[in-house]
Amino acid sequence: MVTAVRRDVRLDMLGRVGTALADEVRRHILVRLLDGPSYPADLADELGESRANVSNHLSCLRGCGLVHATREGRQIRYEIADRKLVRALRLLCELELAVEPGHPDLDGRQ
Repeated sequence: MVTAVRRDVRLDMLGRVGTALADEVRRHILVRLLDGPSYPADLADELGESRANVSNHLSCLRGCGLVHATREGRQIRYEIADRKLVRALRLLCELELAVEPGHPDLDGRQ
């Protein structure tokens, strides 16, 4: 049974963040954008991914409301959409979570 949720908690927003963080390429893009705005071609080069793949992931991040796109002539510049999200991502990157003994970590090692 689901217990009552605090009214000020936006579960839909948490779900969008979870969707974004569920994919490794999107995590890399978000961490890179913590350093400042960038362009899809530059992100693709930096991450060693195809431009099409990065563009698809940026579309997902934009659809989730996590990044903002600004057209600059023929290019589109992407940046994290909210300063609060920048702070939250930086805090998440600093977390050190223990993995229970015997439980496989995210790399599949035990």
